[in-house]
Amino acid sequence: MDFSIRAIRSDEWEKVRELRLTALRDPVAHLAFLDTHEDAVARPDSFWQERTEGASEEGPGDVRQFVAEAPDGRWLGTVSVLVERAGKETYFGDVPEVEQTHVVGVFVRDEARGSGVIDALFAAAAEWSWSLEQRTGRVRLYVHGENVRAQAAYRRLGYADTGVRVALHGQEDAQEREYELLRPAE
Repeated sequence: MDFSIRAIRSDEWEKVRELRLTALRDPVAHLAFLDTHEDAVARPDSFWQERTEGASEEGPGDVRQFVAEAPDGRWLGTVSVLVERAGKETYFGDVPEVEQTHVVGVFVRDEARGSGVIDALFAAAAEWSWSLEQRTGRVRLYVHGENVRAQAAYRRLGYADTGVRVALHGQEDAQEREYELLRPAE
């Protein structure tokens, strides 16, 4: 499958919205996302415009969203990366000890699974993480304990289970596992 990886542009909010809504209809969306299709579809255009601008290559730099784009312009998959600063509380309520990034919003369309799209998206996320001015020590992500497909993909990509477990937002009996990729030795 032919595709390229790039950061989104601020004017692509409609494509960002379409891909997110598609992701939220995936059979394992309830395990992979802290959002629902019903909530997302009800958000106004201004929400998607702001979200896209903030994660774009022109944005402030604390979030970056990458897409895999087919030659015809169709987006095949996406991943977003959040910068998390040492000593500052994150969106998830913890306080990292090191500068790090956090991978979220991972999605690959059915027809692109197994084609190398996920590998290329994660390579772009790591490359961007290691290129930040403030040196990052690791890239992390959370994955639902029951999402074995994603766990297998992350292990294949070099991420290791840290042993950290957190309760899934709003579900005390469900847990997410933290996986990390440490910065390579230079």
